Amino acid sequence: MNNKNKTVVRSMEILNLFIDHAELTFQEIIEISGIPKTSVYRMLQSLEEMGLLEKGADTKYRLGLLFLKFGHLVLARLDIRKIAYPIMEELHKEVKEAINLIVREGEEAIYIEKIDMYQKVRLYTAIGRRSPLYAGACSRVILSHLPEDEIASYLEQVELKPFALGTITDKSVLAESIRLARSEGYTVSHSELENHTSAIAAPIFNHKKEVIAGISIAGIEANYQNAQVEILRDKVIEAAKEISERLGYEERNMNGI
Repeated sequence: MNNKNKTVVRSMEILNLFIDHAELTFQEIIEISGIPKTSVYRMLQSLEEMGLLEKGADTKYRLGLLFLKFGHLVLARLDIRKIAYPIMEELHKEVKEAINLIVREGEEAIYIEKIDMYQKVRLYTAIGRRSPLYAGACSRVILSHLPEDEIASYLEQVELKPFALGTITDKSVLAESIRLARSEGYTVSHSELENHTSAIAAPIFNHKKEVIAGISIAGIEANYQNAQVEILRDKVIEAAKEISERLGYEERNMNGI
């Protein structure tokens, strides 16, 4: 094991002590961990700087606020998945197309749930897959319902790279797509992340009326044409609305954000 890996492992050993102990002194950490004093001192300094531990006025160490932030994120994602899954399942049984659930992570979207057992042709998407916020219906529907200042900042700095034949690479086109999504409450994509695939997505809101996720119906592009788009659009909007309401969102105007 190299020195960097050894440091990471030992740092985790120190953090794991706080699973069973709410607070520990410097000496207690040394005694319980069995790690040399100089190493403990150095690692505690680093963990403090990163916000993973904090040292109180009583000189005792406790888990830092960063853990609270991570904890809230994990709980929020678990809640969304738990609430959304039965609704996604019913939608999938009805349309026989892949149903995806994604959340934002910085300037990317990450797939946290997917159901596609009845879909004849499986798509590229998978739980854990990431995509930029501008590419694909499910990612862009989140981007489109962020606060206007965040959207403006994103459009100013983002570099639009192509992934497939239909990826949006023109900022004016992206801006218009965002405007339409905010107005109509849904987004459609064709061949943006993978050629010959399409998706229709709607935003999911929490009790604070903040967009926190997106849900999409996705499949082979040939199935997402003309009147079929309207049918699938209505179904995904209704599913997003139901999930949002179960998260405490009170609908006034889902489209008029």
